[in-house]
Amino acid sequence: MIDGTVEEIADMQTHSSSVVAVKAAEALLALTEREYPTVEEYVRTLERNSHALRRANPSHASLQTTQREIVSTVEDAEDDSVAAAKERTRDVVEDVVARVESAKERAAERAVEYLREDPAILTHDYSSTVLEAIERTVDDGASLDVYCTEARPRYLGRKMVRTLADLDGVDAHLIVDGAAGHFLPEVDQVVVGMDCIVKDTLYNRVGTYPLAATADDAGVPVRVVGAEAKMVTGGFAFENEHRQASEVIREPADGFAVENPAYDATPTRLLDAAVTDETVHEY
Repeated sequence: MIDGTVEEIADMQTHSSSVVAVKAAEALLALTEREYPTVEEYVRTLERNSHALRRANPSHASLQTTQREIVSTVEDAEDDSVAAAKERTRDVVEDVVARVESAKERAAERAVEYLREDPAILTHDYSSTVLEAIERTVDDGASLDVYCTEARPRYLGRKMVRTLADLDGVDAHLIVDGAAGHFLPEVDQVVVGMDCIVKDTLYNRVGTYPLAATADDAGVPVRVVGAEAKMVTGGFAFENEHRQASEVIREPADGFAVENPAYDATPTRLLDAAVTDETVHEY
């Protein structure tokens, strides 16, 4: 299960950062079903597998922090039996998963008032928190007009728009990334998720920065939605991921380099607000 989850995260089959954190945490539970001669061997195995999960996507702050919390909780307890260490692992994983999911739900609920007030939306990539906010808004009886970028090169925005198309109350539109500027005059706001905000920089799916910059020029507010735990003040250095050229071009790249970063950096001065489970940060 660990290897499969590592591969799934690395291939961006699982991509929403909160979902990644939950799946990675739950993957560690597979270790509690095996036998170990000593507590020390169990803890070493836990750390080794957690390290593999963290390396699968170094950019996800929530993945990094939740994995480190799980391992440090078990290490610091210094349990006197393997059974006790396993039980502690199950308890901390359950706690971590509950907090991640609860934070996503509260952030989505806080975002509903913004979606109701400005119902024509442009979103980028796939965010489970933005999706939940939209679902809650239409469940309350509102109607939304939502434009989704494809989110090149992995096209995760297509997954977002297909999901939205099944919701009553949502009029969904798929647009290519480069057409965002053309459609910005048609929308009230840009709403995206966030991998993390480190000091004065939002790190999110590549394409977020030009979208935010164009929206700023067009006078369209940009809001991000996510857990307060993704607002990082220290102890985390964002590490971008440069993905395979085959995601961009299928034929051989003869005589030229193919650059394929997974994320970009958006100055928070281009944002109007970050809506989290705890508060609204205005910029």
